[in-house]
Amino acid sequence: MSADESGNGDGTAVEAGENRSLYVESPIIMATVRVVAPFVFTFGLFIMFHGANSAGGGFQGGVIVSTVILMLAVAFGVESTRDWVTPERLVALVGVGVSVVLLMGIGTVALGGGFLQYDVVPIYHFTKYGIELFELGIGIIVSGIVTGLFFGLAAGASGEGSADRDPDEREGLL
Repeated sequence: MSADESGNGDGTAVEAGENRSLYVESPIIMATVRVVAPFVFTFGLFIMFHGANSAGGGFQGGVIVSTVILMLAVAFGVESTRDWVTPERLVALVGVGVSVVLLMGIGTVALGGGFLQYDVVPIYHFTKYGIELFELGIGIIVSGIVTGLFFGLAAGASGEGSADRDPDEREGLL
């Protein structure tokens, strides 16, 4: 077997204990993601905010927004993206989304209405704004969860989350 057949693709052999990276740098993919990511993010927000009036909503918009992180991971590497979007940030993001949803529901109950009964809030057109804020909260939760699931699957694919590790070493891999 030649060095290229058992190597890492650049003509050098990979040693027996050495890990190969799943990331392959491509200037075309990197440039495309740099251009496309802001538009995908904006489209995801659009879907989130227009879920009350048309097709879409927090779940669909949250999945679209999380694909921006996934695109960055594909273009620039999972490890460098995971260093930027830490597990603590993902947990904080989901916590913010849950807080927004709970505050919307408990706030309407505190004002004498039912859970998410927006017409009890004495703000003009609050029903419209309340639904949009609720959809934003759901979108934040979904984007945090989907991104965390992606990093968890990527950790398993790269061998970081293997079962033979100690439980203390597996903490925080998401």
